[in-house]
Amino acid sequence: MVSVLIGIARLASEGQLLEAKRAVEYRTLPSRGILNRCTSGKVPFSWTINPYRGCEFACKYCYARYTHEFMELRAPEDFETQIFAKQFTLDGFRRDLARVKRGEGIGIGTATDPYQPAERRYGLTRRILRALADTSGHRIFLTTKSDLVARDVELLQEVHTRHWLHIGLTITTLDDGLARALEPRAPRPELRLEAVRTLARAGLRVGVQSSPVLPLITDGEVEALARAAAEAGASSYIAYGVFLMPSALRVFLPFLEERYPRLVRKYEQRFAREAFLPEEYAARLAERVRVARVKAGLPERHNLEESYPEAAQMALPF
Repeated sequence: MVSVLIGIARLASEGQLLEAKRAVEYRTLPSRGILNRCTSGKVPFSWTINPYRGCEFACKYCYARYTHEFMELRAPEDFETQIFAKQFTLDGFRRDLARVKRGEGIGIGTATDPYQPAERRYGLTRRILRALADTSGHRIFLTTKSDLVARDVELLQEVHTRHWLHIGLTITTLDDGLARALEPRAPRPELRLEAVRTLARAGLRVGVQSSPVLPLITDGEVEALARAAAEAGASSYIAYGVFLMPSALRVFLPFLEERYPRLVRKYEQRFAREAFLPEEYAARLAERVRVARVKAGLPERHNLEESYPEAAQMALPF
C-alpha cells in the first residue's frame, strides 16, 4: 500500500533541490510563515524563528533531530544531510511581525543554527535581520555556534539600536579534538571565541553558553569556559545540562561507544527512563557556574536565567 504524505511531510516532498554537495542536499521548504508562536513558558521569548530545517553541524547531542521525523525523514543522518531552506518573503514576514507585541521576545535559532553553512548560500538569516532592523521594540535572542555571525556585525548593530538584542555563542568544550568529534562540522571553539571578541568590540551584548553540559565529559570545563568567555569580552556565561530524546540518543550512544565506552551503560540507564537530567545535578551545576562566573569577573547571575527554570534544563548525577 502506498502511504500518503500529509502536512509538513508533503511540503518537504514537494521542495525543489537547490544544490547538492558531497554529503548534503539543500532543498526548499514551502512555509506558511517563518515566525512561529512559542508556548513553552521555560524560555524568555514568545516567538521563534528558524530559517532552516535540519542542521549541517551534525552535533551528536542535538535535541532537534526529532523534527525531521515529522517530514518522514527518520534515518539518523537525515537531520544533517537533508537541509531545508524555508520559503521567505519580505512582505509575508512583515505581516507576521505585526502580530508581535512591543516588548515580546523573539528567539532566532532555537532548533537549528541560523548561521550554519546554508546561510552562506541563501542568506535567510541576514534577510530576517534586515527586516528586523526596520522595526523596533522587541527582545531578540539569537543563538549560534558559528563564527559566521561576525559577518553581520554592522547589521546586528542596527538591530541593537532598535531592539533589546542578546547574542549567545554556544561553546561546549575548549578541546578541539572533542569538539570535532562532538560537533563534527561546527567551527572550532577558538573561532567562536574570536566571534565573541568581534561582537563585544562592536558594543553588542554577547554571551557564551555551554549548552549542553555533558556529565563526566565536559562538566569539568565550566571554570575554563567562564574564564575564556570573560577574556573574549563576553558579558555573561551560562550552562545547562544535556537532555537526550530517543532520536538524539540513537546518535549520541555510538559517539560514546567510540570515544567513552565506559560511559555507555551509565548514559543508557539514565536516559532510558527520561530525556532530562535529575534536579540534584542541576542544582550542583548551577552553583558551580555561579562560582565560576564570580572567579572570572562576570556578573554572578545571568539576567536570562530567571526565564530558564534550572530543573527543566538540567539535572543528573550518575
